[in-house]
Amino acid sequence: MTDNAASRYAELHARSLRDPEGFWGEAAREIDWIEPAKKVFDPSMGLYGRWFAGGVVNTCYNALDRHVLGGRANQTALIHDSPLTNTVTKFTYAELLDEVKAFAAVMQDFGVAKGDRVVIYMPLVPEAMIAMLACARIGAIHSVVFGGFAAKELATRIDDAQPKLVLSASCGLEPGRIVQYKPLLDEAIKIASFKPQSCIILQRPQQGCDLVKGRDHDWSELCAKAMAAKKFADCVPVLATDPLYILYTSGTTGVPKGVVRDNGGHLVAIKWSMFNLYGVKPGEVWWCGSDIGWVVGHSYIIYGPLFHGATSIMYEGKPIGTPDAGAFWRVISQHKAVAFFTAPTAFRAIKKEDPDGSFIRKYDLSSFRTLFLAGERADPPTVEWAEKHLQRPVIDHWWQTETGWCIAGNPVGLGALPVKHGSPTVAMPGYQVDIVDEASKPVPANKMGSIVIKLPLPPGCLPTLWQQDERCKEAYFTEFPGYYKTSDAGYKDDDGYIFVMGRTDDIINVAGHRLSTGGMEEILASHPDVAECAVLGIKDAVKGEIPCGLIVLKAGVSKSPSEIERDVVALVREKLGPVAAFKLAVTVGRLPKTRSGKILRGTIKKIADGDSWTMPATIEDPKALDEIKSALEGRL
Repeated sequence: MTDNAASRYAELHARSLRDPEGFWGEAAREIDWIEPAKKVFDPSMGLYGRWFAGGVVNTCYNALDRHVLGGRANQTALIHDSPLTNTVTKFTYAELLDEVKAFAAVMQDFGVAKGDRVVIYMPLVPEAMIAMLACARIGAIHSVVFGGFAAKELATRIDDAQPKLVLSASCGLEPGRIVQYKPLLDEAIKIASFKPQSCIILQRPQQGCDLVKGRDHDWSELCAKAMAAKKFADCVPVLATDPLYILYTSGTTGVPKGVVRDNGGHLVAIKWSMFNLYGVKPGEVWWCGSDIGWVVGHSYIIYGPLFHGATSIMYEGKPIGTPDAGAFWRVISQHKAVAFFTAPTAFRAIKKEDPDGSFIRKYDLSSFRTLFLAGERADPPTVEWAEKHLQRPVIDHWWQTETGWCIAGNPVGLGALPVKHGSPTVAMPGYQVDIVDEASKPVPANKMGSIVIKLPLPPGCLPTLWQQDERCKEAYFTEFPGYYKTSDAGYKDDDGYIFVMGRTDDIINVAGHRLSTGGMEEILASHPDVAECAVLGIKDAVKGEIPCGLIVLKAGVSKSPSEIERDVVALVREKLGPVAAFKLAVTVGRLPKTRSGKILRGTIKKIADGDSWTMPATIEDPKALDEIKSALEGRL
């Protein structure tokens, strides 16, 4: 292990594996408990054991009440910055608490009680945060569905969660267009087998909607009445092992997997990470540029900063186009954010529009210390571009919906370790990450294999899937006994740094050679004219699979697309050798992505292979897939 002499990482990571109960028991002192846990870890409970068994707690109390009582009442808790509505709205901890207490009372009037589910289908507005915290306050289990999700996808989640109440809004906003949510919600309820009794709808001024008599209720009216009547809900005690939320992630069978997060482990792990991993202190301004529909938004827009007594920025806008490629720097400068967490794809978009980083130099970024990237692999050329123009540490880290927080990262608060481009650095305390072969045997350093995590998982990770213990066991714990299967492939180097090279199904088999599409993408992205790329394995009668590279060019390049295609083919041949069989690069205008910025490699592959495919529910713009189909015609 290459270690920074000043970093406490190696010592703490070793201790977390040697004495997990001592380590996490100490971290739990940062949380206000109603009753402390009887056992820090109980191996006899659940699929692999449960954390903080017997502990009683309330998540909302730890996010709001304790800070109001502890002297942060007048500190800003939330800054809502929306270039789409041209507004900035701020809430202090005391103001946010009042809103949450009132809305929690409104939900109680609808009969919502501890253990009931509430589906939240909303845009990135303060009311979404208020709704999540109000659920946590009364012990209800929230399930946030990304706003604007297709009606069919919303219906499957309503059927699985069976919510007592659905919270939604009349519309969401995208650059240049309004997305009407209400017709999608109405359609979802129509096709769902389970019919929620009531919906509370936030009418946004940009586009109102009709309410269904007897079922739908106006959000603002209900809150105003509760406030006027001084109706406020108290915190309901829940067990540390009770669910806080369900977050659905797509399943291979088409039935979504409802990842469960518990109250106690989540509180302890997320609070621990705010300083130890991200280096943020209470009172500082933190920005996570995600959406509440994704796990990153749950952990680091809503919960993490508030557990920690920091100020959270919620941004309703885009990296480019609201109004330009300087949008991120404007937000950081205006609100004096010390750290920012976003997806690599956002930076690739900025790099494409502003390759010289000229917008960065227009803003005062003197408060800004660290950029964190996660969500998909941070390709070295993008990291290098960000480092060069920001002159700040750019930290890649890796985690999953299932884990709820970072598996591998560079712990800034413990003392940062040397950065290696292409690696999210090392396993965080609590995680023993191993690289194994098909027989679950560890493989040597620098050899590709399946990335797995030794059980038990640390606090904050999923204990199970919602009402699907068997499916959880089958999906995550069966293939590699004693381990959690990440479904990612990669290797560790001689220093123990982890390199995540792609999903295990992104490892392609070319004439018996196992090759990483992530490794090839790294080479394509290193070409000076390539802004973004994706490599996928397409069917080949002789070799099984051959790689195909899709490339998006930077603005204003002088070479022709065919010249650049020849360049990148030669580059892969030079760096990986003929074994890669890389002969096909295709220039496209853009890559089809989910709304969180992940490239839809699986769907592109089906199009290339001529297999049947369905429109992914999470797609940002369906037209992008037609463009890919046209670009590939005649090339394969």
